[in-house]
Amino acid sequence: MLNQIELRKKATQVRQATALAHPNIAFIKYWGNQDHALRLPVNPSLSMNLGALHTQTTVTFDDSLQHDLLTINQQTYASDEPAYQRVCHHVDIVREWANIATSARIESSSNFPVGSGIASSAAAFAALSVASSAAAGLTLTEAQLSQLARRGSGSASRSVPTGYCEWTLGNDVDSVAVSIAPPDYWDLQDVVVVVSQEHKTVGSTGGHQLADTSSLQAARVVGAESRFNACREALLARDLARMGAIIEEDTVIMHGVMMSSHPPLYYWNAGTMRIIQATQQWRSKGLPVYFTIDAGPNVHLICEAAHVQAVVKAAKQLPEVQDVLVSGPGGPARLI
Repeated sequence: MLNQIELRKKATQVRQATALAHPNIAFIKYWGNQDHALRLPVNPSLSMNLGALHTQTTVTFDDSLQHDLLTINQQTYASDEPAYQRVCHHVDIVREWANIATSARIESSSNFPVGSGIASSAAAFAALSVASSAAAGLTLTEAQLSQLARRGSGSASRSVPTGYCEWTLGNDVDSVAVSIAPPDYWDLQDVVVVVSQEHKTVGSTGGHQLADTSSLQAARVVGAESRFNACREALLARDLARMGAIIEEDTVIMHGVMMSSHPPLYYWNAGTMRIIQATQQWRSKGLPVYFTIDAGPNVHLICEAAHVQAVVKAAKQLPEVQDVLVSGPGGPARLI
């Protein structure tokens, strides 16, 4: 009788976990890999988690499943679709670490546009790493979670720790992100100006593989460490004027690499350029705001909290703008 009860408990055991993670905005960009399979970057990067934006992911390991099931924002993906293959490959790493072979049900949703240059893959793979490892029975350190998240999306390594984060170079174990300041260290605001919600034709993974085809990439990498060090110093000094000049330079250099790759990647559209020019005009009139742009057309306007309403008001007056999202610094990826 006791054995039957124990068997029934095993049969009905729920191996499930839910995690939440935030996207991040990179002040010093990650573009290009030393190792594409392990996503080891060619330069260090620096970022801020975006607390108002999040991805929530639930992973359930279920012995009754014949194969993995994936739903993202209520859309079910077939096994031959790239998103399915990328997510399930990541869960395979967790299964290997946990020494299990059980199929999983993966359900994920985000409260912001995905695939349009707002670091949706960073939030997605950070949340997936935390949820899947917990559901598989693993107890991982923050560094191990950052390492795991990096395998799915390089930028996801920076969405694991809290607040302001740096991701440094190293081997598979050492190349992880750490927090250099908590969210309340500096009340910076990211005003995300959305000029397109369309999914990118070429995602960041494909873009990283093209980086070395640009004659500008070697020069970008040579200067990246000095920009990283200067930006880190300005961030810790809460010096937005100094930091802003660096992040604008870094983003333009990265997009220069993209545009000169073979084939070229033109992520910017007319709205992107309009916002860049408007930002320069606003600043010339005394509004302290600076732009940065990830791998997409949408522009992130960085300012301090005291000026966020003025920046939002100015951005909404531009005809190319479809939406404006606002976020301050966010916390770590975590179980909920």
